[in-house]
Amino acid sequence: MGRVAENEGERLIAGRYRLGGLLGQGSMGTVWAAYDEFLRRNVAVKEVRLPPGMPAREADELRERTLREARAIAVVSHPNVVTLHDVAQEDGEPFVVMEYVPSVSLAELLRDHGPMGTARAAVVGDAVAAGLQAAHEAGITHRDVKPGNVLVGPDGRVKLTDFGIARNVSERTLTKSGVMLGSPAYIAPEIAAGGNVTPRADLWGLGATLFAAVDGHAPYDPDGQVVATLAAVVDGEVPQPEYDGPLREVITGLMVKDPAARLPLDRVRELLHPLLPGPGDRVFDELAIPVRELERPTVVTEPVGAPTPQSEVSAPLAAVPGPLPFEGTPRRGHRGLAATVALGAVAAVLFAAAATGGFTLVRVAGGAPLAPPVTTTSTVPAPTASVRQLVPRAADASPLAGTQGAAFSVPVPEGWVKFVEPRRTTGLPDSTRVHWVSPDGGSQVTVERYAGFSGGSTLPEYLRALAGQSPGYQLVGGPQPDGEGPRQVTYRTADSAQGTRTAPSAAPLIRSNFASLVTVGADLWVVGVSVPIEQEDSGQRMLFTQVAPGFKVTG
Repeated sequence: MGRVAENEGERLIAGRYRLGGLLGQGSMGTVWAAYDEFLRRNVAVKEVRLPPGMPAREADELRERTLREARAIAVVSHPNVVTLHDVAQEDGEPFVVMEYVPSVSLAELLRDHGPMGTARAAVVGDAVAAGLQAAHEAGITHRDVKPGNVLVGPDGRVKLTDFGIARNVSERTLTKSGVMLGSPAYIAPEIAAGGNVTPRADLWGLGATLFAAVDGHAPYDPDGQVVATLAAVVDGEVPQPEYDGPLREVITGLMVKDPAARLPLDRVRELLHPLLPGPGDRVFDELAIPVRELERPTVVTEPVGAPTPQSEVSAPLAAVPGPLPFEGTPRRGHRGLAATVALGAVAAVLFAAAATGGFTLVRVAGGAPLAPPVTTTSTVPAPTASVRQLVPRAADASPLAGTQGAAFSVPVPEGWVKFVEPRRTTGLPDSTRVHWVSPDGGSQVTVERYAGFSGGSTLPEYLRALAGQSPGYQLVGGPQPDGEGPRQVTYRTADSAQGTRTAPSAAPLIRSNFASLVTVGADLWVVGVSVPIEQEDSGQRMLFTQVAPGFKVTG
């Protein structure tokens, strides 16, 4: 990373961005006030810190995603969206440089002043809707619309920030195991249930943000247990605001579980337009929004006030990000445990975002296996750390809640996250799979129901389909023959791993899978456990042997 001295004013990024005061800091990164010495303007510089000991290949994936996402959001130009200026490189690490907006977040305003009146909330809603329209037209989905990502300036300007750049590092498995991020109190039900992310998810987030603006609190408890909150979002009734004014129609029209039934943004703005204050009305003035203006960092390199035409001409521009994946000159080898990567975001709001926090919702998309650690020699937490206490969990393995014969219970490690996935597999009937995923995303318990699939040839047919859909499928030992009682099978799968410049010949990602096949009436139930191959022995002895016998269909 850049040169560091006791005074941060001595730290220069990419030869032009001189860091000043700290604007915000959280477990995942730091936002600095900075001064662009070439264009002579204030900016915000974001660096995101990687966890100690993160493998080089995973760090490279994050750097690649940082640049891809930065290039994506750079196409959005709108007064209600924070502008991305640059992705600067310093010692091979990207730093995202964004517009500095003197402001506080909507979350801070609600915390300090309570619920907003109709006019203020309408201003916020119209600005966020306008920013989302611009993003959606450019093919960008925000994915985490919430008060912490809405900036309000003392002059009444409202801007939306954090378009998917500043993400938790566990998003490295997004394309492999479907990690999805968001704040549980504001996340759309289809995302919480493991569905695909579409622009309509932002409509729910806008509605939930307006809910908070007029009621003074989130629609769901932001401090509650994550799994319980997700269950309420997916299966519970949609909360109704206590507010009973003209914005209620907008909120209830956006917070609809069916994404297709949500109010489109143009209709939202039509409904908000009559509620907006008149030209020149400064509805936020009486809040006396406290905003610290930035000062240029003091750098004694020449007499104060002396003309500097030569330095202006020769000041270097930040390097343009190169092609992806990363190529070219290797990074210097002093990247340590606190190595940083910039995923982008803007100044003041991220301080609130760090305080309120997001969360990582892990799901498996389209039946893809969870991504385990990069190599078989990496350190993986043993299952014993996650399964010391198993608790019975009730669930429903049917796309239609309440279907006869689809309810069940199974013991699952406490704190593992649940989501439900409808599946279609060649050679097998359509099924519903319920996942419980460990907090580190490395292991999972699954229960899958094939309605109307049973008979003497169940196991061979299932194994043939399994072999056809699982990359690197390898049966371990011989399965138990069909007969009375559950039949159990152990197999391994392998995900192909792309090499990187720092790991040109990455080994395949090997997983161990244990399955118990149970026939109940005309249905086949498959109770499974999947762990990294390093945990094959302990995963079977300490997890599968407790999970499988505890499974039972309850109605």
